[in-house]
Amino acid sequence: MTTFFVTRHPGALDWARAKGIAFDRHVTHLDPQEVGAGDTVIGSLPVHLAAEVCIRDARYFNLSLDLPAHLRGRELDAATLETCAARLEEFDVRKCP
Repeated sequence: MTTFFVTRHPGALDWARAKGIAFDRHVTHLDPQEVGAGDTVIGSLPVHLAAEVCIRDARYFNLSLDLPAHLRGRELDAATLETCAARLEEFDVRKCP
C-alpha cells in the first residue's frame, strides 16, 4: 500500500511535512493507473480524478482550505495554509450512473 501526496505547491509540501503527515510518494500530477486498492491519495484533486481514486478502492483525503478571495490564485506558504485552516478531509467520490 502506497500513500501519494499530490501537489505542485511547495507550501503544501512544507505544511504536510511540518504536520508530520507521512507519505511514500510525492507527485505533482497523479496518474490514476498507478493507484491500487488500499492506497491513500492526499491532495486537492479535480473531482473526476478523485472519483478514479475511489473507484480503485483507495482512500482520498482532500487538502481543504478556508481560502479568502484575495488569496485565490496565489502561491501560499505553509504559514498561510495554517492561517487558512488547512486540514485533511476524507471523501468518497463516486460518479452517478
